[in-house]
Amino acid sequence: MRNMNDILRQAQVMQRKLSKLQEEMADRTYEASSGGGMVKAVVTGKQELKSLTIDPATFENKDVEMLQDLILAAVNEAGRIARESMDREMNNLSGGIKLPGLF
Repeated sequence: MRNMNDILRQAQVMQRKLSKLQEEMADRTYEASSGGGMVKAVVTGKQELKSLTIDPATFENKDVEMLQDLILAAVNEAGRIARESMDREMNNLSGGIKLPGLF
């Protein structure tokens, strides 16, 4: 039974570390831009859009479709960066073991 108690204790320690990491990651922000910096998106570790900045010069050509594409590209890239960062941090903490349901 001693081994089982050690395993449970280690699992509890790992769970506390994972919870702390999830909280820290949720507060971090990740930025990406598109169109040479014409559009910038900032997302949180929770994949929520925190801010979107559009250079006023973008409106000069009045190309709405291009602006929409730039916004999508910046938001999607910021989300990808956030996911990759979170995956990397989780892999470091778990030793590369995939833990289902964490992100």
